[in-house]
Amino acid sequence: MKRILFPTDFSEVATNAFVHALEFAKIVQGEIILLHTFELPVFDNQFFPENYMVIYESVELSQFDMFKDEIPKLRSIAEEHNLGNIKMTHRLMDGSLTYNIEKAIKEDKIDYVVMGTEGASGWSAFFSGTNTGAVLSDVRVPLLCVPMEAKFKKIKTIGFTTRFRSKDKKALKKVLEIAKLAGADIKCLYVKTDKSDVTKEIVKKWEKDFEEEPIEFFVISSDEVKETILDFILYQEIDILTMLTYKRSFFEGLFHPSLTKKFANNFDVPILAIPIE
Repeated sequence: MKRILFPTDFSEVATNAFVHALEFAKIVQGEIILLHTFELPVFDNQFFPENYMVIYESVELSQFDMFKDEIPKLRSIAEEHNLGNIKMTHRLMDGSLTYNIEKAIKEDKIDYVVMGTEGASGWSAFFSGTNTGAVLSDVRVPLLCVPMEAKFKKIKTIGFTTRFRSKDKKALKKVLEIAKLAGADIKCLYVKTDKSDVTKEIVKKWEKDFEEEPIEFFVISSDEVKETILDFILYQEIDILTMLTYKRSFFEGLFHPSLTKKFANNFDVPILAIPIE
């Protein structure tokens, strides 16, 4: 059974992503580990309060009480979506979010992480320094990033960006496993720039290798890579985009407001970021 880690601060953004986590767990026949983290106050050594342990216990208790109160709400959401049978366990940990996610991944043998983000209007900040952006760079399991605007809908079409490298093929096979479980098709995009070195023979080889699978390949000539990807998402009606985790600066540029603003409310696509192996 696949194990899905779902970090949450119980915000509206996280609650929206929780529905995606539930549906994803249904697709991959997995269970969900809920994770809530909190950081204790930091004091200068010169002014270390005598009652530090009281403060520590007070903060820990307040976080525990909130956690205890919020868990039933999440279980109710699962029931409302007829997904109450999804197994859920939970962890409350103090410390930084990224550190605790990495720790939970190792200790709980996590296969996927699902997190929410502010969405198109916040993608640039999201990838350049917020919690999820940091996790994207550091976590070594697939990470499903869910923007606030993305209300769950049945996954029919999965987008996959490729450069036709061996590592891309390995990632595509992982995505294919998910697509088959979801009953979805895959549309692969290669943006061919003036500097591209991928030959027609390589493309045909990939098409031959996957000819029995529900995969369609698109080669689009353009030097505007980021704009082409966003156009592809929109016009091919992509329900979820899968990408290998390139440098964070690539993502930051891809979802810069100057690009996403032309899509207004249409940009509501979750991204499954797959770490490069």
